[in-house]
Amino acid sequence: MKKFNVAIVGLGFGAEFIPIYLKHPLANMYAICQRNEEKLNSIGDAYGIETRYTDFEKLLQDPNVDVVHINSPIHLHAQQTLQALLAGKHVACTVPMATTVEECKAIVEASRKMGKKYMMMETVVYSREFLYIKELYEKGELGKIQFLKGSHQQDMDGWPDYWPGLPPMHYATHCVGPVAGLLRLEAEYVSCFGSGTIREELIQHYNSPFAVESAHIKFRNSDLSAVVYRSLFDVARQYRESFEVYGSKKSVEWPLIEGEEMVVHTAKKPEPEIPEKVATPDFAHYLPEEIQRFTTKGVYDENDNTHLSFTQGGGHGGSHPHLVNEFLQALAQDRDPFPNAPQSANWTSVGILAHESALQGGKIIEIPEF
Repeated sequence: MKKFNVAIVGLGFGAEFIPIYLKHPLANMYAICQRNEEKLNSIGDAYGIETRYTDFEKLLQDPNVDVVHINSPIHLHAQQTLQALLAGKHVACTVPMATTVEECKAIVEASRKMGKKYMMMETVVYSREFLYIKELYEKGELGKIQFLKGSHQQDMDGWPDYWPGLPPMHYATHCVGPVAGLLRLEAEYVSCFGSGTIREELIQHYNSPFAVESAHIKFRNSDLSAVVYRSLFDVARQYRESFEVYGSKKSVEWPLIEGEEMVVHTAKKPEPEIPEKVATPDFAHYLPEEIQRFTTKGVYDENDNTHLSFTQGGGHGGSHPHLVNEFLQALAQDRDPFPNAPQSANWTSVGILAHESALQGGKIIEIPEF
């Protein structure tokens, strides 16, 4: 069984994936890359990874690297993805794919030109909550899907560098991904409104005043639309990535408070009996035995070794080993991973163009086809 030599770029959030690749039967956790040499060596020593780079371009020159998993800051995603694809590497990249529609197009074209796989590592479409709703849908329990809704609300005060004042929809894949991903729908056009105003010192970074952005998405060749909403600053709300589905037979709503149970509504029951709280099962059984434990445990279990995205995100719904497994299985089977490059471009472009719509008072903007 062929093993793929994996290089992880960025060792903040990226370190969470090292033990998963170390244990996965299709992976050889080959190399790590981090500009800070002290941190690079600390993590390399902790996990016994000998091949280490402080220079991304030198990593790409290593002929032994098959796969590059990018976990760098958002503004580097497109540049590093394109460099890696054009160097002949398969690429997995944390969200979002890019910061412009043009960059999304370039990544799709590079993936096709080089014959290399690209996967945006969108956590929510591999969370246990999404997998539970997907299972209900595939069993026919939801009936005809009538509407989808998603949200991602987070307090980003205290986050470093490029986060202050970021337009909410520029980081929208956590709510766009699931509403598009359940039925494998493609967004056709979007209309978005901004609401409220963030602090003046935040506005100046991106010239984006909105505290909340809410978007309606129309899907191509479908009778369905979805609504998603996002907030990053100056809105009182516990972290929440929610995904809700309304069907003719059953509907599923995300809990309002982290740690509570989801609510399933069943049609045609006596009114008091329609809603039922349901504990979301884990889906570790979907995974190779070697990595099943990572749906509930990871690097960031220790209080002194915690990454904000992991603690605020409630562990990302146990998604990390599912993401790794999907990418490696796609490589082994020579198929597209989910989401592939065109799907990732579609989801990312929804957010980028939703913000453009909000700046223009809700103007309908078409999503290009990839």
